[in-house]
Amino acid sequence: MNKFNEIFLDLEQKILEKEYPPHTLLPSENQLIKIYGVSRETIRKALNLLTTEGYIQKKQGKGSIVLERNRFDFPIAGLTSYKELQEAQHIPSETIVQTLEETTVDQALSDVTGWVKGTPVWHLIRQRKINGEIVILDRDYLLKDVVPVLTKQISEGSIYEYFEDELQLTIAYAQKEITVEPVTAAIEEAMDLNGDQYVVVVRGLVHLEDTSCFEYTESIHRLDKFRFVEFARRRKV
Repeated sequence: MNKFNEIFLDLEQKILEKEYPPHTLLPSENQLIKIYGVSRETIRKALNLLTTEGYIQKKQGKGSIVLERNRFDFPIAGLTSYKELQEAQHIPSETIVQTLEETTVDQALSDVTGWVKGTPVWHLIRQRKINGEIVILDRDYLLKDVVPVLTKQISEGSIYEYFEDELQLTIAYAQKEITVEPVTAAIEEAMDLNGDQYVVVVRGLVHLEDTSCFEYTESIHRLDKFRFVEFARRRKV
């Protein structure tokens, strides 16, 4: 076995056994050279393997930060509410309603949704806290003529349960876009990012059975907490 592979496996075991806990730094390259008695190139190959396998993230000027490996699966194609995801995967989560206000559609929102400028909407921002850290920020706009009443108590639970059970809405499908984007000042202030400079943003236009769009959502995720999964079946074209 190559020496860098041996070092990778040793460091991997130490990370898994919490000798190097999440959010702490591995020893520096110089320290690792002394610990293992190898060249800098060998250490860098081992660190690159750890990076590829998702155990560490290199931060310029800081070193190699150990990542939290407890990730939750986020389905790409399905239309699943956060509460349903939370219950299915036993995620220890708390929802904090940061903003709940009545507003109107501006030009930027109209361009994205097709809604008429000036139309009344709900603006809802919720922070999702997992294990004491805010790792998701959900921003939603909802048409008031479809959702006439929305309260903080409803928003802290499952709004989809409210839509379907109380308002008798039939939610049919969503168009989704997933991007990796730089952290903004507003996102940094609202989330616990541990120095991350990028986040995963899932944008969606949610449609009812009659194909009308009634919700626009932006779900912002910390990189190390979720993996986005899908089952893909080959189809010849």
